[in-house]
This record gives sequence, structure tokens and C-alpha cells, in this order.
Amino acid sequence: MNKFYLGVDLGSTTSKAVIIDENDIIVGKGITNTRANYAVAADIAKDEAIYNARFSVLKKNLTADSLSRPEYQKYISDLESVFQYEQFKVRLDRLGDELVKTCKTFFHEKEKQEEILEHLRKIRKAFKPRIKYDYLFNNLGAKNQFFRDIVSEKYNEEVNKLDMSLFEPLMTVWDKSISPAENQKIEFDFKELIYKAIEELKNKYSDLPDTISEVNLNFDAEMNLLKGNFNHVSETLRKHIDEVIDLDFTITNMTGTGYGRALLPFPGDCIRSEILCHAFGAHAVFPNTRTVLDIGGQDTKAIQVDKYGLVTSFQMNDRCAAGCGRYLGYIADEMSISLNELGPLAMESKKEVNICSTCTVFAGAELRELTNLGEKRADILGGLHKAIIMRAMSLIARSGGVFNEFTFTGGVARNPAVIKYLKQLITENYGEGIKINIHTDSIFMGALGGAMFARRNLNIDLPSEKKKAVNV
Repeated sequence: MNKFYLGVDLGSTTSKAVIIDENDIIVGKGITNTRANYAVAADIAKDEAIYNARFSVLKKNLTADSLSRPEYQKYISDLESVFQYEQFKVRLDRLGDELVKTCKTFFHEKEKQEEILEHLRKIRKAFKPRIKYDYLFNNLGAKNQFFRDIVSEKYNEEVNKLDMSLFEPLMTVWDKSISPAENQKIEFDFKELIYKAIEELKNKYSDLPDTISEVNLNFDAEMNLLKGNFNHVSETLRKHIDEVIDLDFTITNMTGTGYGRALLPFPGDCIRSEILCHAFGAHAVFPNTRTVLDIGGQDTKAIQVDKYGLVTSFQMNDRCAAGCGRYLGYIADEMSISLNELGPLAMESKKEVNICSTCTVFAGAELRELTNLGEKRADILGGLHKAIIMRAMSLIARSGGVFNEFTFTGGVARNPAVIKYLKQLITENYGEGIKINIHTDSIFMGALGGAMFARRNLNIDLPSEKKKAVNV
């Protein structure tokens, strides 16, 4: 029987899970919003990692069995996207129930209730087909894993089309409904959803146009191959899919880490510091790493590691969320844009406006003042992102500086403007010779480190003193 090891990184904004095998190979990854109920967040991230692991094993088996033709790979990729859509539909129904419940609780007048309920039905009817299309044709699940973000964006778009008098009541209903809906752990039946996804794919390919000239989306050669070959591909792969459905992912050992690790429903000896886990995970992916910067939702950590990936020195900003993911989320809310839009907008900056403080408490007032002075939003955000990295650079310097390879981890490492200013300031302060590593899975490094601790069953603590690191 194969042995698998689980690492869960319970952050203040996102919860991540990674499953590895006995060779430290990642077989599954899962991510979700962190909720008020930490146990639910951990369970959902773990479940998502197991679903992802099944698809990973399926892809691996196809290659091993010489079934790596483009149409087979395309089919499995599409199957996972549609599987995610089937999950989304169930969650959307749960959210719909919460919206109705909230509406009936909040509005006591029958006439007002009916008015708001009718708008809620129309809003859902308007955005649901667009989300389905994005899952089936634009791989939405891989681009944005968070149910809340996907629905919030579309919901806000529809609400903004209505009369301004409806904005407050509709947004009030949303705000009071989304958290209870997210806090429900849904027991998905993998077999049931995978078969539903197969049927949905049949409809997708049967509805494709017969000629390239009729295609309303970017031409995809593998998709075109499947158009006329779908039934054969589906039947050829059915045996492999059934094998994955029955595969047992028993977790041999697990480790919990992250900002909320103390709240994880794990035994005490299965909990490790996120500093240790981020360092271990970063070093596993980039073995020459000697300096790690992690910017998470609630704190920033500058870490020095030795040639084994063990921590020799660190500095941490843990007194407030200034310059972290929570702060960026607050800025996005102040500017009425999504968190994903912050970085790209900052990249349009022609000059960086001087930001006096990265304190979340004063951020709103400073943003409004700068806007009133006529500063462009892109330039304000350019200055804000640079200020965040300057704050991080101070931590790096106090931890011992930058040696050899430098690795950037955490969710904020997905922000292109943060990356731009990080590279700029590292080069200015430490020269051109520093290699900067930023992995596509940077947000999973803590969970990966946790899984690796679980496989080795290591019991290591942080250094007793935040001593300066040496180049090893």
C-alpha cells in the first residue's frame, strides 16, 4: 500500500494542503479561504488536495500506459475543470439557500422580501451561465480557486447594473450570507461528480462547431481532435478513471503549520512553526536557497537557512498586518477593485507616489487624501507596493542579508508589482549575482514543508536566538 503524507498550512487568509508520496513528490494540492471555523478550512483544503491527487495519479497512469496522446491529456484536463464546476454548482445552491434565509430574516416587510428575492434570482440567472462557460472553456478553476471571489465578482457586477437604492440591501444580504455558506463542509461524492463531469463533457464536445471558422473561442487543436473522437477517448479512459475513483489515499502522517496552527484539530506533536515549514518547503524546491522571504496574509518573515533547509536565523513582523495580504485586501476594498487587480494596476505606474505609512488603520485616509490631491490610482499603488517591499527589505537585512539564492514564498508572491519591486531592490542592495526564485506554487511552500516534516517525522524547533546567518 502506498504511503502518503499531509501538510496543512492554516494561514490567516488562505488554508493550503499538500499531499506527498514516499519520494517527496507532490501528488495533490488544495487551497481554500480561511474561515471563522478553522477545522472546516483545514478539512476543505485537505479534501481538495485529495481530489487533485486523484487527477494527478490519473495523468501519471496515462503516461505510464502510453496513453499520452494530446487528446487524452486534453480530456483529463477538461474533466478536472468540469469536476470543479460540478463542485461549484453545489456550493452555489448552498449560498442560494443562505441568501434566501438572510433575506427573510433581515427584511420583515413581505413586499420588500419579495422584491429582494426576485432580484437575487435574476442576479444568479444572469451570472451562472458565464461562470459555467469560464469553467468549461477558460479553465477558471485553475485561475481562481476561491468560490467567494468567483461569485463576489459576478454578483457585484450585476448589483452595480441596478438602481442605486438596491445596492445597500443586496450587499447587506450578501455580506451576511457568504460566511455561513462557506462554513458548511460539503461531503462531495467523487464518483458521482466525476460521472456528472463526463456527461457534461459530452455536451461540451457535441455542441462544438463543425468548422474552425465557426469557432467563437481560441482554436484548440486537442479540443478539435476530441470533437470527432470523444466517445472513443471517453471509453478508452473509463477503466483508468474507475481505478482512480477506488484509490485509497490513507494519510500515514501529517503536520499542521501556519498562522492558525494552534487551532488545527491535529495532535500537539503534529504542529510545527510556519517559519520552519516555509524554509523547508522553499529549500526542497530550490536546494541552493539560503534566504527565504515569506509574505503571508498576516505577517512577513525573513529567514536564513543552511544547506539542509533548516533555519539558522529569522526576523518576523508579527505585530500587525502592515504590508501583508490582509493589508492589500483592505486596499483593494478601499479602491472597490478585486485583490487580483491590484498588482496589474500598480504595474501601470509612471511614478511611485511616496506612501507615508503602510499601517492598515491609516491606509484608507491616506488613499483618499492622495486621490483628492489628484494622484493617479496606478501611481498610488506603485508607491504602496514599493513601500511594502522596503519594509520587507528591512527584515531581510536584520535577519542577515541575502546569500546565494533567494526564494520568495507566500500568497503575495503572486502579485506582479510586488515581484517587480522585490527584484529591483534586491539587485540594488545585494548586486546582480543573486538568483531570485519565485515558483508558481509559492503559496503552497509552507504546506509542502509541513508534509516533508510529516514524512521524516522530524521534531525540530526554531533557533533559540535570532542570530545572524552565515553563508553555508
